[in-house]
Amino acid sequence: MAKKQKVTKTYQEINERIQKGKAVVLTAEEVIEVVRREGPAKAAQQVDVVTTGTFAPMCSSGAFINFGHTKPPIKASRVWFNDVPAYGGIAAVDTYLGVTEPTEDDPLNRVYPGQFKYGGGHVIHDLIAGRKVRLRAEGYGTDCYPRKSLEKTVTLSDLPNAFLCNPRNAYQNYNCAVNSTNKIIYTYMGPLKPKMGNANYSTSGALSPLFNDPYFMTIGLGTRIFIGGAQGFVVWPGTQHNPNPPRSDNGVPMKAAGTIMTMGDMKAMNPRYVVGVSILGYGCTLSLGIGIPIPMLNEEIARFVGVTNDEIMTQVVDYGVDYPQATGEILGRVSYGELMSGSIVVNGQEIHTVPLSSMVMAREIAGTLKKWIEAGEFLLGEPQMLLPSVR
Repeated sequence: MAKKQKVTKTYQEINERIQKGKAVVLTAEEVIEVVRREGPAKAAQQVDVVTTGTFAPMCSSGAFINFGHTKPPIKASRVWFNDVPAYGGIAAVDTYLGVTEPTEDDPLNRVYPGQFKYGGGHVIHDLIAGRKVRLRAEGYGTDCYPRKSLEKTVTLSDLPNAFLCNPRNAYQNYNCAVNSTNKIIYTYMGPLKPKMGNANYSTSGALSPLFNDPYFMTIGLGTRIFIGGAQGFVVWPGTQHNPNPPRSDNGVPMKAAGTIMTMGDMKAMNPRYVVGVSILGYGCTLSLGIGIPIPMLNEEIARFVGVTNDEIMTQVVDYGVDYPQATGEILGRVSYGELMSGSIVVNGQEIHTVPLSSMVMAREIAGTLKKWIEAGEFLLGEPQMLLPSVR
């Protein structure tokens, strides 16, 4: 009897197939049936790339912006875009705009719950949408940078450089949030009704990028990704990256775990996938579209991309008590199949579920990335260093 031959592919081989228009590309939802029907080994032989997608609030994001030297020049120590403060302590006309920064005169939660109508994420969306933005800058004046103030209207095309550089994106799993107290609370997971009146979650489940490569066998520095409608890169492990979370038997983390630091050129982005968000009573942020191609290098990766929503578990956390008091307690675990069904049962109580992420957009992103690869417009970036993970 012939010995079973292991499936091994290289990035170079897959990229050659992409360039010749011969690559077989499926979305992470489409590949599930292939893995189930054919098994991981045959699936790895038949499929070259699996595309993923997510679109959800990603608070740890922002943009490096260079607004160009003036005449006379200014060393800007304080900067505002549409009255949203940006960080000026970098260099003369370099600044960093965080997506959660509100306008300077926002009443915040002094008028409770605060509406947080406009912030850094909205500025970034406006720039990518081609809208005019008011720039203000102040400096203390030096011999080489004598100017002390600047005010002008700019568009994205006026800026010499503008790119997203996001410290933490695409969380690998996250909590399902409920509230056991007797009053409504306002959180980064959205408003939570009293007595566990709703359960909020935020991931695209089996389509989510990091669920399809739970041990980071293909994702690392130099991985080319879809970000905001453009091509970008993973540039480092994201902040709060946890390489060794508790896992199910299939290797998938059961709580918040891995994250990625990402980068992409704002001038190539589409405002459809980069949207400013206001979360009542909490703050402002940015909903961002990210898609990562997973190369089918071997049978093991095929097993991972075959994961279903019913096989991905997360923890239910009480944001009324346990989260703010950091007790570490959980109320139980549920699958994303249950969450996406519209309701879950916790301690015998049926609870309506609410997604913060958009499955419609996640499917669109995975599908768009698939089309790019099939057309030869997007090649895989072989990582120079994989992200940390413990097996």
